[in-house]
Amino acid sequence: VQLQASGGGLVQAGGSLRLSCEASGRAFNKCLMAWFRQAPGKEREFVAALTQSGRTTYYANSVKGRFTISRDNAVNTVYLQMNSLKPEDTAVYYCGARLDTSDARIYYAQAQWYDDWGQGTQVTVSS
Repeated sequence: VQLQASGGGLVQAGGSLRLSCEASGRAFNKCLMAWFRQAPGKEREFVAALTQSGRTTYYANSVKGRFTISRDNAVNTVYLQMNSLKPEDTAVYYCGARLDTSDARIYYAQAQWYDDWGQGTQVTVSS
C-alpha cells in the first residue's frame, strides 16, 4: 500500500494533535498499521500499532495513556490522537503497514518488519 501521513505541526507542551495516514490500495484492511517516530540523530522508534480489525492495540510505554491509535477501514485511514504532548515527543512521525501479520506479537515494534512507509510528518512540541 501507499501511505500519506498528515496532521503534524507546532504545539505547546500539554497540547494535542491528531495525525492521519491515508492508504491507497485494496490491502489496507488486511494490514497491521503502526506509527513510529524518529528524532534527529536517533533511530526510528515504535509508538503504537493496531491490528486489522482494530481490536488489538500496542503502545510504547512512553506514550501509553496519552496517545490513541485507531483506524477507519471504510476510508483507508489510520489515526494517532496525541494528548498531553511533551517536548520529548518532538520527531518526524511515520506510519507503517505490514500485510503478513502471522508473527505480529513478536515483531510489531521493529521498524524493519514493516513493508511500506509513509513520507513522515513533523511534530514539534515547544516547552
